[in-house]
Amino acid sequence: MPDGKPAGVRCIQLDDHHRCAIFGRPERPACCSGLQPQAEMCGTSRAHAIAWLTQLEAATQPAAR
Repeated sequence: MPDGKPAGVRCIQLDDHHRCAIFGRPERPACCSGLQPQAEMCGTSRAHAIAWLTQLEAATQPAAR
């Protein structure tokens, strides 16, 4: 996503199994490769992880101009 991924928008690099299609490749953005999953983030379900990521996106999106 050349202009970045807006909050709430599915990454175009996710495959049908929600796996990163460019994992481990040099073109993978630093923000993705730097995000290290922790138990707090993942919880016990996919729903928990998605909710956590949604909150992270909201908290870190640039302010509207």
